[in-house]
Amino acid sequence: MKRISITAWIFIGMAAGIALGVFFPGFSKNLTPISNIFLRLIKSVLAPLLFGTLVAGIAGSGSVKTMGRIGGKAILYFEIVTTLALLVGLAAVNIAKPGVGVPLDRSSGEQLASAPPPSIGQLLEHTFPVSVIDAMAKGEVLQLVVFCFMFGAACVAVGAKAKPIVEWAESLAEIMFRYTHYVMLSAPFAVCAALAATVGAKGLGVLLGLGKLILTLYVSLIVFVLFVLVPVMIICRIPIRRFYEAVKEPWLIAFSTSTSEAALPIALENMEKFGVPKHIVGFVLPTGYSFNLDGTTLYLSLASVFVAQAAGVDLTIGQQILIMLTLMLTSKGVAGVPRASLVILSGTLVSFHLPVEGVALILGVDAVMDMARTSVNVLGNCLASAVVARWEGVDLSKPPVEQAVLTVSH
Repeated sequence: MKRISITAWIFIGMAAGIALGVFFPGFSKNLTPISNIFLRLIKSVLAPLLFGTLVAGIAGSGSVKTMGRIGGKAILYFEIVTTLALLVGLAAVNIAKPGVGVPLDRSSGEQLASAPPPSIGQLLEHTFPVSVIDAMAKGEVLQLVVFCFMFGAACVAVGAKAKPIVEWAESLAEIMFRYTHYVMLSAPFAVCAALAATVGAKGLGVLLGLGKLILTLYVSLIVFVLFVLVPVMIICRIPIRRFYEAVKEPWLIAFSTSTSEAALPIALENMEKFGVPKHIVGFVLPTGYSFNLDGTTLYLSLASVFVAQAAGVDLTIGQQILIMLTLMLTSKGVAGVPRASLVILSGTLVSFHLPVEGVALILGVDAVMDMARTSVNVLGNCLASAVVARWEGVDLSKPPVEQAVLTVSH
C-alpha cells in the first residue's frame, strides 16, 4: 500500500482536531501544550537554519554586488504585490460591505488602543541587531537577515581564509534541514491539538458571529491568489504544477498553525528543491517575512474599512486611499511587533479617528482569519523567491537534478 504523505496526515489531523473540539470541548482545551511544543521546536530551528543558509548562500554567490541586485529586485517586487493586495482588500470590503449592520461595543477596545504602532524610525532602528545572540534568542528574523548578510559579505571579502566557516555553514544548513524533517513528523499531532483547543474553547459559533467578514476575507484572498499570484506565475514562466507541489506542505502548516515561522524551514527546503538557488531563497524568503506579507496587508485594508462601516462612518475614496498609503508603510513592520496585525490595525484606527473598539469586535474571530492570511503570506513569499530567481535568469522549468543531468550530457 502506498505510504501516506505528511500532507495527508496533516489533513487527517485537522479533521480530527475539529471533531475533538466539537465533541470533547473540555478535553480539547487542555491540548494546547502539544501544539506549543511543536512551535517551540520549530522556533529552535530558525536561527541556526537562517544563519547556515544565508551565510552559505551569500558566500556562494561570490559577490556582494550580486546580493545587492537581488535585494533591490526583491524589494521592488514586494512593493508592487503588497500594493495590489491592499487594493484587492479595499475593493472587497466596498463591494461586500461586511461591517454594515454590525454593532460595536465601545467599552472593550481601550486596552488595545494603549499599544501604538511603531514609527518608521523605530522600525528602521529595530531592523539592526544590538546582539546577534539576542536576535537569535528572540527570533527576530529581519535582524538575523541583516547580520547574516553582512557576515556573508565579509566572508566573500576575506576569500580563501573564510572557506572553513562557509563549509561549516553549509554543513549546519544540511543538519538543520534534517532536524526539521524530524520535527515535522510531529506536525499532524500539533495541528490536531491546535484546532481542537481553538474549537473547544470558542466553539464553531466563532465562525458564525461575524461570518460575512470571514467570508469576505477568504473570498478576497482567493481572488488575490487567482488574479494576482497566478498571473505572476504565468508571466514569469514558473511551472504552476511543480510550484504547487513545492508549496502545498508549508502552506498547509501555516494555515493550520496560523504561524509563518512554522512553515519557514520546510519552505526554504522545498523552494531550494524546486530549483531556486540557495543564495536567492535564503535571502528573499526571510526578508519577505517583514516586507511581503500579502495576506496580512490585504486583511488590514479590509479590516480598517470594516470598522468604519460598523461605526457608521462613510469614508471617501480619498480617505481610503490615504489609509492604504499609511498601511503600505506600517504593515512592513508587522512581523516584528507583538500582537502583530491587531496592533497595526488599532494604530491605523486611532490615526483616522475610527473607533478602536472595532479591534475588540474582530478579536473574537481573528484566529479563523489569521489562518487564511498567514497561509497566503507564506505562499506569496515562496512565489517571490521563484520570481526573483527567474529575474536572475534561472530556469525553473525542470527540477535541479534534471537540469544537472542535461548539463553533464551536453
